[in-house]
Amino acid sequence: MRRREAVLGLMGVLAAVGLLGYGRGVTAPPGPGSLEASAETVTLGALTVTTQGGWRVTRAGQEVWSAGPGAAFLYATDRPVTYTEARGMVRVREGRGQVCAAQRLSALRVTGPAQAQGTGTLTCPDGPTLPYTLLLCAEGEVLDVRVVVTGGARLTGLGAAGTLALRTRVTGGGEQFSTLNLRGRRLPVLVSEQGVGRGQQPLTWLANLTNNGAGGAWHSSYAPMPHLRLLDDQGSGQSIWSLDTLPGALDTRGGRWRLEMTGASLHLRLAAGNIRTLTRALTADTGRMAPLPAWTGQGALLGVQGGTARVREVYARVKAAGVPVAGLWLQDWVGRRTTSFGQQLWWNWELDAAHYPGWAELRRDLAADGVRVLGYVNPFLTDTGEKSNVRRHLYREAAERGFLLKQADGSVYDQLNTSFSAALVDLSSPQAYAWFKAVLRDAIAEAGLDGWMADFGESLPLDARPARGTATALHNAYPVLWARLNRELAAELGGDKLVFHRSAFTTSPGQAGAFWAGDQLVNWGADDGLRSALTGLLSGGLSGMTLNHADAGGYTTVTQVPINIRRSPEVLARWLEFSAFTPLLRTHEGNRPADNAQAYDPATLPALARAARLYAALAPYRAGLMAGAQRDGTPLMRPVWFEFPAEPFEAQPTSYLLGPDLLVAPALRPGQNETRVRLPAGSRWVHAWTGQVFAGGQMVRVPSPLGQPAVFVREDNPALLATLRAVN
Repeated sequence: MRRREAVLGLMGVLAAVGLLGYGRGVTAPPGPGSLEASAETVTLGALTVTTQGGWRVTRAGQEVWSAGPGAAFLYATDRPVTYTEARGMVRVREGRGQVCAAQRLSALRVTGPAQAQGTGTLTCPDGPTLPYTLLLCAEGEVLDVRVVVTGGARLTGLGAAGTLALRTRVTGGGEQFSTLNLRGRRLPVLVSEQGVGRGQQPLTWLANLTNNGAGGAWHSSYAPMPHLRLLDDQGSGQSIWSLDTLPGALDTRGGRWRLEMTGASLHLRLAAGNIRTLTRALTADTGRMAPLPAWTGQGALLGVQGGTARVREVYARVKAAGVPVAGLWLQDWVGRRTTSFGQQLWWNWELDAAHYPGWAELRRDLAADGVRVLGYVNPFLTDTGEKSNVRRHLYREAAERGFLLKQADGSVYDQLNTSFSAALVDLSSPQAYAWFKAVLRDAIAEAGLDGWMADFGESLPLDARPARGTATALHNAYPVLWARLNRELAAELGGDKLVFHRSAFTTSPGQAGAFWAGDQLVNWGADDGLRSALTGLLSGGLSGMTLNHADAGGYTTVTQVPINIRRSPEVLARWLEFSAFTPLLRTHEGNRPADNAQAYDPATLPALARAARLYAALAPYRAGLMAGAQRDGTPLMRPVWFEFPAEPFEAQPTSYLLGPDLLVAPALRPGQNETRVRLPAGSRWVHAWTGQVFAGGQMVRVPSPLGQPAVFVREDNPALLATLRAVN
């Protein structure tokens, strides 16, 4: 056993260091650098900026930004950075280079009631001096900072830095699946496929070895964001974020925070206050998510594939079992193809009438039961020469009109997906954007879809040649453009459409209707499974992704020797329980449906029915939470310390709050028939299924058989408790 663990550990080291690439060649965290500045104090609205003894910005006495005595607060780098993309997995390699952190700041000049400007230089170890301009602006509780460096031909990045107190909790980074704790880490800010395994060995090692890095890394994320949140155990601190879209990095090693962005300019935003103040300030910039359509709260969104007869058979089965169904998600409405990865779709966005004969009648019959029909789209197009019943060859049409992303030589940039290739529509082109939106509008209107998964958006190659700008500038911005297109599309079609995305960047929440957490393995894993989904949903919520959920049961099945990862009935039932206490309950058959337990299987139907009833019963409670999220950005799913700051800061949470009054500790391992959970101090908690009352501030152990995950309600919300007990 020890020998096997040693081998797997060695595989992990090889995968992380030799194959993943990020961090390769990166030196230890740079020192703080030095600051030379005259001692002065400037008032900008409610903010005070002082350089006496070091750079410090405060608001009402609370620290917004401090670099420490005599330490630089800006720096530049000339590290060479290379990007490699394969099947949506983008790897970053940073070479060795200089950190130019000998900073000089000339006197700040007040240019308005809440503005100041300064100039200075950043000097590199080998001598070059880089001039910069600094513009500060107080916007209510936010400090807006813009820095531009000139004359830096060698410059690859520009960063800001500050101090980290010893006990400060550091989180943020957008949707991070491996950990909520970013202290002592360096991670790229680059939208990417999450990878298969993400550290689970030997799967990650083998995926990296055989598929050019497709295994991913602990930081691989569809939705990273240049955002750090620094909190003490009283729930107060700072948020630091950038509105730039170029690739960057977050670094919290060596007792300092650093936010770096590629290029010679930096747009930084900082705020101080309690956790709700910070959330409100951040989400004013990211955009706040509007409540989901009311019909989504009526029950499960059931993922089914296989054509009309198959859908009717499955729906009849779940209806007979008394499962509340809000909608059927028929992702193969465009037709299905078999690939090396499993069952995938024809990426030519039109209804496949041969696969779904009697489509209008199917929709009519479902509508009579109050059930909506949803589909699937993504921004890729594939050549459909092998498909016999195509009415419109969208790939060929887009290629002829120059609407597909191009390579440097001007040819179409075809990207290998699994065993087929496809090309991205170049959304940087206004003409391509308008054409593609019209294509989707016509197809969705013809099919009468009530919503759709808007997949992908994370895999724009960084060596492409877009119609406007550079691929480096477009890569992180592409998911925002894709979300905006879908938002406009839903508005033009009218009705209460549900659109959900997996890729995102900083301002995506203001464009997207909902998110989902992408393609987890169909297992319990903390790297890439059920536990990682819980961490990801909580992490994303802290960065503005307030309406997020996961495929119930996961997505990725692996059946290639020596790996055998298939969805068991138990993990599916537990994932369904978990999903009942998230913003959306949606099932997925996975990439290999025949190899997985399914929610509509006779053995799993009782778990689906109970989860869907619980989810539907909580609709009024969630409606209130969604109104709050739209008002101030407060996430529906919250780490326990969001409401109770003195509670432990778990890197990989095992419990969470849905709103302020519902504590959920899902079963996260096989055979878990009882659960230990810490109840936050300051409230009394009622076990939802037995009615037993517990004082907060203690660990308790409760039964958690299938169908009854560990769920507690604050004692002062008896109506919510009654709602859950009624389902029980």
